[in-house]
Amino acid sequence: MLAAGIATGLQGAIYLLLPVAGSVLVSFGVFQLIRDLRSVSEKKMLGRLKEGGSTKKTDPHESILRRRAAEARAGALDSAVGKLSFVPKLQRVLDQANIDWDAGRLLVNLCGLGLLAGFGLFLLKMGAFLSMGVAAGIVLLPLLYLVMKRKRRMNKLVQQLPDVFELIGQALRAGHSLASGIHLVSEQMPDPSGTEFGRVFHEQNLGIRIEEALKNMAERVDSLDVRFFVTAVQIQRQAGGDLAEVLDKIGSVIRERIELFGQVNALTAEGRLSGYVLLALPVLVFLAEFQVNPKYAETLLYDETGRMMLVGAGILQLMGFAMIKKIVNIKV
Repeated sequence: MLAAGIATGLQGAIYLLLPVAGSVLVSFGVFQLIRDLRSVSEKKMLGRLKEGGSTKKTDPHESILRRRAAEARAGALDSAVGKLSFVPKLQRVLDQANIDWDAGRLLVNLCGLGLLAGFGLFLLKMGAFLSMGVAAGIVLLPLLYLVMKRKRRMNKLVQQLPDVFELIGQALRAGHSLASGIHLVSEQMPDPSGTEFGRVFHEQNLGIRIEEALKNMAERVDSLDVRFFVTAVQIQRQAGGDLAEVLDKIGSVIRERIELFGQVNALTAEGRLSGYVLLALPVLVFLAEFQVNPKYAETLLYDETGRMMLVGAGILQLMGFAMIKKIVNIKV
């Protein structure tokens, strides 16, 4: 009897897992499709700003000390997970969020905690759907938090760049070298600009050419404005010129774009709010219906056709939200 009950529970868990996994894969595919819809001109510009005009992607550059520490901490399982194709992207997110963690070990720990929590809840007869939901939440919510933290930090870095370029320009006019100006930024500016330029200064102190250290920062930060700065430094090193004046012009362009971006955000706020309302309204209506008439709402949870309709509705909701985000996401 116990074996039959376990087999029945596993079969029910598989039936619930397949629609959830399918919806997650479809949502991921839609997200990747929207992410890859970039203009040809932007791709060419990014290619020109990279060394030699090559568009070949490279692994995110880490500082020497962080790479050595990550290699020392990595175990056999962490090394195996680190060979997956998406792990370098996660490592870049961690670097951009200024979190000194190893991506492979993070994934191993999250998956282990998720499986342990899900299996424990399933043994406690909390339901297969709830168990899988808790397990998926343990894995996905920390990753979502990392992505949000990375986005906030990179936006803050862009906001600080005009002041950074102005400070470096003033240091150059006062007779200091570029390395001294970068060191001044690392001391005077708060995180994230102070931290990122501090890494550049420490790397060039360790013997790396300052051009290479700046390239490492451009790859680590992955910001178009930082690439403009690195390209200007490379051109000035090779052909000469007034770098301070160039930095002043780049800073003024960034300030104007930040102002324009604020105006665009104000004009598109209604569209973004409509997307959030349309995404949350069906969920709220379902919860209200579940409280008012539970038998009517339970059809979507316990009936096979209802579950298929629920998964289809979720996929369509995510696709609609992605389309609205694409419409209101105006490049500046």
